[in-house]
Amino acid sequence: MSNQQDRILRLFMEEAKEHLDTLENGLVDLKSTMKDPESLQEMFRAAHSVKGGAAMLGLDSIKTTAHRLEDCFKILKDGPVKQVDQTAESLFLKGVDTLKDLVKRMSGPFGLRNEEGEKLVEQIMPTFAQLETHLNNLVLGKVSGVAAKSGSSGAAPAVGGTTTNFAASVMVLLKEMLQVFKAKESAATRQQLSDLCVRLYKLGNGIVTWQTLVKTARVAIANPKNSYKVLAPLIIKELKDGGDLVQGGKVKAIAPSKNLLLLTAPAPEVASVPATAPAASKPVALPSEPKALVKLLLKTFNKKQLSEIAKLLIHAIKSSP
Repeated sequence: MSNQQDRILRLFMEEAKEHLDTLENGLVDLKSTMKDPESLQEMFRAAHSVKGGAAMLGLDSIKTTAHRLEDCFKILKDGPVKQVDQTAESLFLKGVDTLKDLVKRMSGPFGLRNEEGEKLVEQIMPTFAQLETHLNNLVLGKVSGVAAKSGSSGAAPAVGGTTTNFAASVMVLLKEMLQVFKAKESAATRQQLSDLCVRLYKLGNGIVTWQTLVKTARVAIANPKNSYKVLAPLIIKELKDGGDLVQGGKVKAIAPSKNLLLLTAPAPEVASVPATAPAASKPVALPSEPKALVKLLLKTFNKKQLSEIAKLLIHAIKSSP
């Protein structure tokens, strides 16, 4: 690949990531986005831009996925859908997650291989078909667009009188979270995990016990003392179990475990070591030149310590044969 082609691909990936951020931010609370025609139009344009760039570069799997997203956003944009439900949000997020995965694979050591791109497209196509049918039903008024909130009754969020697949929506985000946990620990990846917690929090809008669990997980993730090796199995399991409880209408049973709460506790204070104290864990190479040694001692110790050192040196000299 020439330098020019490489630059074009990198530019496409940078722009695609920005468009993906636009899509994710709009989908986190699609109900609010629907109230702002300009935001909805911006999401449509984001999918359209990714499709156009991918077509120009011959990235068929990305082009196809972005095109199907564009088609679905067009239904929202053109059809008289006043409100959408959690099912639509979840299906849209699955489509965006696939598009995000395809773009991410471009930056891997082997780039985006045709066979893996085709496989991902094949897997997501039924989801797009389901989404398109569901959106058309919303347009026709065959599905109630108002999702009931879980309150004191303890029931799971419902659409048109039936329980939505809350657990499946949670699993979509947990799979993404698991991939981030597998990455190198850094401030950037912890921020990604925190952002995913925000999406999980909003997914259970109105379910206090679920949101408390997610907030607890987010606090544990933010603590740099907690390694991913410790966090990943605990948080993934508790959030999955919590999602299953919501799905089963048992929201009152959701609560952070003692182990998770322990990870949110602040680290115990460690007695500070004076800046003038010498490092004892590792031997220090002392300069052989007396003046240089004196300078090092002056930088390392305070006056009281230097006085003690001087007394010890004098005593050692007098005692030596």
